[in-house]
Amino acid sequence: MENFKFEKLRIWHSAMDFGELIFEASGTFPGDEKFNLISQIRRASDSIALNIAEGSTGQSTKEFRKFIGYSLRSLAEFVTCLHKAKRRKYLTESEFSSFYTQAYTLMNSMGAFRATLKTKMATENDNENFKDKPTS
Repeated sequence: MENFKFEKLRIWHSAMDFGELIFEASGTFPGDEKFNLISQIRRASDSIALNIAEGSTGQSTKEFRKFIGYSLRSLAEFVTCLHKAKRRKYLTESEFSSFYTQAYTLMNSMGAFRATLKTKMATENDNENFKDKPTS
C-alpha cells in the first residue's frame, strides 16, 4: 500500500533498506557503544529516510529540496560514523567497503533526485512568470 507521496520514491525505499542494514550491523558493536556510536550511526542512517518523508509532505518543491539536503547531511554524518566504526575495528574492511559503496550510491541517487527538483522549481518559476506577464 502506497498512500503517501514518499512511499512512491525509490530513494525513500533505498534509504529505508539502508537504515535496516545499518541497524543490524551496528548491533554487533560493543555494548559500551550503546549510547554513543551505536545510537549515533542508527539515528544518522534512519534520518536519511525520515527527512525524505518529511520533505515530501511540505508545501513546496523548494521545501522538499531543502529536506533532501538534510538527508544528504545525515548521510555524511553516517559516513563519518562508519569511519569511526572502522577505526575502532567494529567493522571488517569488507563490511566497511560494502556500506561505504551503498552510501555513495544512495548519495548519488539523492543528488540526482534533488537536481530534478531544482529543474521542477525552475519550470514552476517560469510558469509563474508567464502568468504575470500582460497579454497584448
